[in-house]
Amino acid sequence: RATGTGQRAALPPNRIMASLMRWMIGLGGTGDAEEGEREVPKESPSEVQEWKTLIRFDGFLSLPPTERYHVTSPEFACFGRQWMLRLHPNGEENSGDGMVALYLVHLSEESLRVQFSFCIRNSFGQNIGLVHLRPDEELDAEGFWGSRNFIKRSVAVASLVEGALAIEVRMKRIADVDPKGEIFIPQNPMCKNIHNKFMDENSADVVFEVGGGTAVSPAIFHANSFILKDCSQTLSDLCKLGRNINEPIEIADVKPGIFRHVLYYIYGGKVADEDIKTYSKEIVEAADKYGIVNLKLEAEACLVKSTTISTENMIDHLLYADAKNCALLKEAVMDFIIENGIEVAERVSLKGVSSDLFEDLLAAVNRGKKSDANSKEGEGTFGTMRISDLRRKLDERGLDIDGSRESLVAALEEHSGRCANDG
Repeated sequence: RATGTGQRAALPPNRIMASLMRWMIGLGGTGDAEEGEREVPKESPSEVQEWKTLIRFDGFLSLPPTERYHVTSPEFACFGRQWMLRLHPNGEENSGDGMVALYLVHLSEESLRVQFSFCIRNSFGQNIGLVHLRPDEELDAEGFWGSRNFIKRSVAVASLVEGALAIEVRMKRIADVDPKGEIFIPQNPMCKNIHNKFMDENSADVVFEVGGGTAVSPAIFHANSFILKDCSQTLSDLCKLGRNINEPIEIADVKPGIFRHVLYYIYGGKVADEDIKTYSKEIVEAADKYGIVNLKLEAEACLVKSTTISTENMIDHLLYADAKNCALLKEAVMDFIIENGIEVAERVSLKGVSSDLFEDLLAAVNRGKKSDANSKEGEGTFGTMRISDLRRKLDERGLDIDGSRESLVAALEEHSGRCANDG
């Protein structure tokens, strides 16, 4: 016997368990479907956008062990349509060995576009065997969708609640598509227009000659001074150093490929993930040199993710992070020191390391002593926040997000103090 109960919002496990105890619990498993007690949502199921129902197949173990045997749930209403579940406790013709098959059946005449999922709810309120499906077409009348290999029968048996298999079904309506097609609304072209100015010789008023040598010609890059002025003050200043307007600007200390990435980013482009991973250090250095902060921090984050810190290389990473103001990389080294303190103490000499670096180490130690909740409370805990949290707060306040931990903390504390005085 299958019973069903539906409601709009998800219930926490303790409420689900309390409800399960109130619902009909039957044994015998004849395959007949009976409607269980139903908790009606405040809104009509045809009006809400998300809905769920809980279906119980009682006496699961006593259902016939025939491969093609199935049992259906009572019908339930959702989005103004009628539905039911069809359970094959021992699978169906195309199921794998020892698998249970489960399908959602649409009974109404009118078709409907929905997302749906179903899973087993065990006695602890946990989801087991979640299946999430989004059909590419509408659910027609008497159509069914689901999985011939929903879950192993042994797992289903282990998840029974008082002998019943409890299936939770969630449904979400997909907005109907206008048969006339979606109305086209063009986007603001400004970003595209700026992007199209990249390497546009006709509109450029600046020429960079990058690289080159005795036997190699330099790479030529055309740019617009008004774009450089807003994105890189350093490059903009190079354009003003008493040069003739037709005189190229020589860039000798950056490789042409790296300079191209930097210039492309200035014009609104995105550096390919593979390139930023391969040339993360070079991009960090060039972006730092020309004051392209966001690109520098993006490349630094990629460097941190792709770097494995060890006792053999930690000093090199620490010195590099200090030299380039890479606070995130420095924090990663500090985390490694804290997590591997004994090994670091035995194998690594910190002689010659700047004493300022120990302030970051102290912050890492103090951060480890605080809970995550305490480390994010109030404005008085900036000193123990992680670098990403500091940068996020600075960005939200419109402040500079580049610099050492000390400078980031100082900027936040100063801003906080000004806001307190103004308030």
